[in-house]
Amino acid sequence: MAVGFALAVTHPSAGNIGGGGFMLIRLADGRSTFIDFRERAPQKASRNMYLDAAGKATGDCVVGCRASGVPGTVRGLEYAAKKFGRKPWADLVRPAVELASNGFALSYGQAASLRRIAGLNRFPETRRIFQRDGKYYEPGDKFVQPELARTLERIARLGAAEFYEGETARLLARDMAEHGGLISLDDLKSYAVVERKPLTGQYRGYEILTAPPPSSGGVGILQMMGILEGTGYEKAGAGSAAAVHYMAEAMRRYFADRSEHLADPDFIKVPVARLLAPDYIAALRRSIDVERATPSAQVHAGPFPHESSETTHYSIADAEGNVALVTYTLNGGYGSKVTPAGLGFLLNNEMDDFAPKPGEANMYGLVQGEANAIQPGKRPLSSMTPTLILRAGKPYLAVGSPGGPTIINTVLEVILNVLDFGMNVQDAVDWPRFHHQWLPDELQMERGYSPDTIALLQKRGYRIKRVGAQGEAAAILFGNGWLEGAPDSRTEGSAEGY
Repeated sequence: MAVGFALAVTHPSAGNIGGGGFMLIRLADGRSTFIDFRERAPQKASRNMYLDAAGKATGDCVVGCRASGVPGTVRGLEYAAKKFGRKPWADLVRPAVELASNGFALSYGQAASLRRIAGLNRFPETRRIFQRDGKYYEPGDKFVQPELARTLERIARLGAAEFYEGETARLLARDMAEHGGLISLDDLKSYAVVERKPLTGQYRGYEILTAPPPSSGGVGILQMMGILEGTGYEKAGAGSAAAVHYMAEAMRRYFADRSEHLADPDFIKVPVARLLAPDYIAALRRSIDVERATPSAQVHAGPFPHESSETTHYSIADAEGNVALVTYTLNGGYGSKVTPAGLGFLLNNEMDDFAPKPGEANMYGLVQGEANAIQPGKRPLSSMTPTLILRAGKPYLAVGSPGGPTIINTVLEVILNVLDFGMNVQDAVDWPRFHHQWLPDELQMERGYSPDTIALLQKRGYRIKRVGAQGEAAAILFGNGWLEGAPDSRTEGSAEGY
């Protein structure tokens, strides 16, 4: 909880109190749970609210006050602290208050990000706080946030109720009303955390604990690992064209299912059992051509009824064997780019994680179906995938990542790099990644793959798109009495022990 609040100060592009997320907990006594503090659509939201008179999608779901869902982070962190924590609430929030009050030195990457991100200069309060009205921050400059410090101080003294019913709630609702936003005092007051049962599965003798809907990630991890198990794909070696081919085909098939069947389980009956049924997974495995890529136009979701890229993730384990994995987000980098007057924090643009127009791509290129259409009070489908692997009933590998839809495949690849390719956890995190999401029909690949591998994949029928860094995995390996922390070399993340 303390890390979550601190990141709301030091990592404004994704750390937040104006967004939401998930927490996977596994206690030393064997109990596990999943805390869903995902944002919800405001009561004034409607199915076609982001379509113009011609039925075309507008950009209101990405930038501006209308892009935000009701934030869940503060209530989610308090829920976890009250039910599973030991320290007083104020002690958890106080370090973040001090960071905001006293400031911290901006790194080169942070200063560059605040300067270059499009849209921050569109909103006066955001431009004033994060860009000094055009006198941009330089690396090493101290970033002090007095408005955010006052907000966090109230939360430290009065708890989450202050954010949802107190002065913060009133200021947020007033700012929304003045600028055409949808979030009301009633929306904030009625926001509730949902505690869910983690999804579980088996893979080659390991037990998997992962995220249930409204995350689409856990179902994806279990389905794709099920497809790969028994194929012998790993014998070709990590980074080989044959191994990438099998993994990409599993990704392609899962993302087709995701488009059609995944959504908020409180609104839609998600067919989790059918998506993970052995006979269905076996059929998906048989549909893979060993030598050729299957065109996405020939891949369709299972025909059965319904049962960012900017986010951040951290994994924490203690000496007693308790583990908490947290992925939370504003959705896009710096969310909606809106900072409510007097509060000092950015709001999410999570409404774009719905299907503003079912059947058309969102900001991540994802095509989503009717199940994820906008409804008041509904949680948008997410890709956040905090996952814990157990060996002999004990924690073995904890991993999660930001990255929009690439999260699911990033987490999958780190896990398989350890379990199937025998890498140490740091190599598993640093290994070059790839991503296929069914539509668009392209295989995205980081730098680091040999020209021969690229040529072999193209010969198999893949359209290759070279991309920059994919995700920001944060992993812990539990081995022989040691905790091995693996930060991602793609970022400024770190692993720390205390």
